Amino acid sequence: MPKRTIKWTPYLATAYAEGFCEGENATASERIAAYQYLINNNIISRLQGSFGRVASDLISAGLCKKNNERNL
Repeated sequence: MPKRTIKWTPYLATAYAEGFCEGENATASERIAAYQYLINNNIISRLQGSFGRVASDLISAGLCKKNNERNL
């Protein structure tokens, strides 16, 4: 099955990361991509603390990169 391309917005990335509405059936890789979008766009720090903790765990596990380490 081909991978679908998601055009991320702050709302959509938050929905996928949190698993509500559009993100309810998100795959693990989609959730990680959503967190990476939130990190890259400095949105993660404006969300509730649990988002930051999960992002930190994903970075520690090597699944996400810090904002200043992203590949452009």
